[in-house]
This record gives sequence, structure tokens and C-alpha cells, in this order.
Amino acid sequence: MKAKKGVLLINLGTPDSPKVSDVKKYLDEFLMDGRVIDIGQFQRNLLVRGIIVPFRSPKTAKLYEAIWDKEHGSPLLYYSLRQLELLRKELGPDYQVELAMRYQQPSIEEALEKFKANLIESIVIFPLFPQYASATTGSVMEKVMRLMSKWNTFPQLSFVNQFYDNEQMIEAFAENGKRKDPTKFDHFLFSFHGLPMRQLKNVDNSGNHGCAATDCCQKITESNKFCYSAQCHATARLIAERLNIPKEDYTVCFQSRLGKEPWIQPYTSEVLKDVAARGKKSLLVFSPAFVADCLETLYEITEEYGTEFRALGGESVELVPSLNENPKWISAMRDLVHAHEPHTDVLV
Repeated sequence: MKAKKGVLLINLGTPDSPKVSDVKKYLDEFLMDGRVIDIGQFQRNLLVRGIIVPFRSPKTAKLYEAIWDKEHGSPLLYYSLRQLELLRKELGPDYQVELAMRYQQPSIEEALEKFKANLIESIVIFPLFPQYASATTGSVMEKVMRLMSKWNTFPQLSFVNQFYDNEQMIEAFAENGKRKDPTKFDHFLFSFHGLPMRQLKNVDNSGNHGCAATDCCQKITESNKFCYSAQCHATARLIAERLNIPKEDYTVCFQSRLGKEPWIQPYTSEVLKDVAARGKKSLLVFSPAFVADCLETLYEITEEYGTEFRALGGESVELVPSLNENPKWISAMRDLVHAHEPHTDVLV
């Protein structure tokens, strides 16, 4: 039986190898995205190609080399391919499931062409980012629509634009946390990928969402429902509740800051100083912005923040593995696909 429904999983991206030349290609494509560095194209070109990529690529290549698996290569690509394989089994032969990266390979264009060649009737575009951000999910949507705008015929199309509070995803993160025995730790961090503050304000179409308000992100409201920070806080709160972690025992923070302008706070590095000053010795860190382990989890948290914390007098920083191959996450993916698939028997 020929598949009629398509599912396209899209993760952020990874270099083809940890070689400096491949890292340069990846960083160039990634950072030249106008939704990632949202300044004018001329200024972005000068900043990215004149400063960031030439100076950052050799250092970043060493970081990738540290996490590169001799057998499987890029952890992000390896776990994304495993998720692809497992989701195919869950969905069965009625579905054609493909994987793409927003930057580098496998490409979104190649995946879409496979659907086109097979006369797929409907496609669910599934960006693998739990919390919505213009720089991630928004960028994927823009890329897909730009590529498909050249098609003469269109299948029915839908997008999974956020799943920060998906019950099965929350349970999968909590399950991974339980395997670390939370009773061994005296504080918990929920460290999310950071964004410039201006990008939070830019997604507020109501004009009512005040990012400066102290309790702005403590609950999801009509005005902040697309706010990345509010969604991050909601994800952390749900995982903490599932693990019975009291509010005073965990901190939500943001990592991977680039440049000197204000990003979402508190910064993870600053939180490490604060918890060390309060005498905390052992930290368990969740990174629920990622559904597959990658450079930001395996190196930035485990190595960089671990070293920083020990230098501040702490003793240990342990990372809760990402969702990777957790069966609950695969089930969550299946159910999210079903919830978002268009009804091909209805003419519009």
C-alpha cells in the first residue's frame, strides 16, 4: 500500500564533521538566518562573515570534536535518525516519514521533493522544538513555505508549532530525571537555550505583554501564549511538579548567550554563582529545549558549566539525558502527528 500521508521531522542542524571547514559552513548558514540574528542583512553579513564565523569556527570545531562519536558521528543527527526510525514503526505504512535539518544535511528541500515525487496528499511539518521561537520553529515554517511556494500543486499542509506542555513529553523528561535519583542532589536547574530579549517582544502582537513584569512568565496567559520564556517556565514547572520538586529547589535559567546585548535572564552562568554562594554542592540539570542530546547539552552543560561550578566551590553537575529514544517521547510524537494531520477527505 502506498503511503498518502507525509510527516517531516525537522531539527536544528549539525556540521557534517567536526572539521573547521564543515563547522564554518554550518555556522555561516545558521547565523545568516535573519530570524536567528534579526538585524539588517548588510550588518548581519559583516558581523557573521567578518567576525563571528572566522573567529568562532576553530573553537567550536574543538567542541564538536569533544562530543563526536567515533561510530555514530554527530549525537544530534544520530538521535534524530533514531527518532525517525522509531516513529516510522509507530505510524506504520500509511505514512512516509522523513527527517531534515534546518541547517545543513539532510536538507528540507530534499525531504519535500521526496513527498512531491510520491504524490503525498498531506504533510505534517514537525519542528522538533518544544517551545515556540521565531528563531527556531518560525524559521522552519518560513523555509518550508518559501520552498513550497515554487510548487504548482499543493498537498494539505499543517504545522506542529509548539508542544511545551505535552503530557507524554513531560513524563518522558521526568522519567529520565528519576533515573538520576533526584534525592542525591540539593538543587535543580532547568537550563534552556537563550534568545535576545528583543525577540521576546517581537512575538507579542497584542502590545500587552510586558517582559519587564516580575511575574510575567509564571503562567501562560492570552497575551504571552507565544512567549518563548513563558513556555520554558511552563515546561520546567510541569516537570518539577511531576517529580515533586519544590519551587524553592529549582531555578529556570538560559544558556548559549551570544554578544553583549540583553538576552533572557537569568543566565545559567550567573545562576551557578548564586547557587554556589548559597552552599549548594550538587546540581541536576534538565535541558528541556532539546529533544535530542547535542553540543549544548553534552558539552556546554556537562563540561563548561560543570567546570565553572566546581571552580566556584561546588562538587558536581549532572545532566539529565534528553528525550532521545525514550518510548514515551516516541508515543508523544505519534500522537502529536495524529492531532495535527489535515483531513484529506475534506475539500477546501
